[in-house]
Amino acid sequence: MKVLHLSTYDTRGGAAKAAYRLYNGLENMGVNSQMLVQVKFSNDSSVITTGSKIVQKFPKLRPRLDSFPKLFFRSSDPTKITPFSLQWLPNSIESKVAEIAPDVINLHWISGGLINIETIAKLNKPIVWTLHDMWAFTGGCHYSQECTRYQEQCGNCPQMPPKYNLDLSSWVWQRKAKAWANLNITVVTPSRWLANCASSSSLFKDWRVEVIPYGLDTEIYKPFEQYLVREKFKLPQDKYLILFGAENSTTDQRKGFHLLKVGLENLSKTDWSSQCELIIFGAKKLNDSPDLGFKTHYLGKLNDENTIAQLYAAADVFVAPSLEDNLPNTIMESLACGTPCVAFDIGGMPDMIEHQQNGYLAKPFDTQDLARGIVWVLDNKSRWLKLSIKARQKVVKDFTLRKQADNYLKLYQEVI
Repeated sequence: MKVLHLSTYDTRGGAAKAAYRLYNGLENMGVNSQMLVQVKFSNDSSVITTGSKIVQKFPKLRPRLDSFPKLFFRSSDPTKITPFSLQWLPNSIESKVAEIAPDVINLHWISGGLINIETIAKLNKPIVWTLHDMWAFTGGCHYSQECTRYQEQCGNCPQMPPKYNLDLSSWVWQRKAKAWANLNITVVTPSRWLANCASSSSLFKDWRVEVIPYGLDTEIYKPFEQYLVREKFKLPQDKYLILFGAENSTTDQRKGFHLLKVGLENLSKTDWSSQCELIIFGAKKLNDSPDLGFKTHYLGKLNDENTIAQLYAAADVFVAPSLEDNLPNTIMESLACGTPCVAFDIGGMPDMIEHQQNGYLAKPFDTQDLARGIVWVLDNKSRWLKLSIKARQKVVKDFTLRKQADNYLKLYQEVI
């Protein structure tokens, strides 16, 4: 059996990393697996690209071209501005896939111009589609921001208002409905929340939907001696360290930095103000970076997995205040390193965080409860040690690369 993974990127962004990890997990099991990407960021010679040297040199070219029409329809409300993909550009994927001749195709995050909606129907192979967000069953948005129009038929999108007598969300939805009407695609979601969303959608309600969580290399993401890794990062030994980070962590509205800011400001007015410091990765300190009430260490973007794992281990708690999220790698990585997590009880968070067992699930968007969760994790050393042990155990039990690859292999064998 030959498996082809289609992904816009290989190691840039959470969805790409998750796809690349699965690809490696299958390879480690001896499965004949190939990864085809639009833009390659790794040095892995086994990952191949769609072939355009221009796109490799200018990796933002096709994503910008694909998203160009939406610039004329953008909402004036900054809280509504979110990734929105049209997938309308011509592509050469069909011939490339035919050349590789796989037995099954695993689609991953394919936006940013990799493949247009109509081409998916022409691949002529059994398809397993791993969803990393909501785009596949919406009229273009990657997260619906609590809008449920995708359950009926998208249109009058609050994120992409109609203009010039053209409704982009309706146009994208209609293209999907027409192109995919007779396809037999098996959908895989990493979280139960996304599975429920997919099954309730008008586009996917009759498709098979399976839940297979992401997998992680627990030999990379593991506990380290805290004082040693703090020494490496030049972090204080006598403070509680609160860690926050993601891709574009302070600028992506969905990641909830604005809510973390409020929660930390409340916390800084208590006795904890002198006991804690904050670490942020995925963003640089800017001249207008806000005062969060605690001394803050900005570490910028980190790409080396061993370095990231050690950073998790250096912290006492990881906070993920996302408004919407599928099954964020950051939570899984932190738990694997023995660092308890605090997050809002939304999306795929409860699939990983067991409330007051390996972390704390705060009431959605309640910044006081978020701060309360941070204190609850830090306040008792003996409890923190139990949380840390259970954090690691949760990942070893449910989120290993081997378990993920085994589940996918069984699914591939069923669909071909």
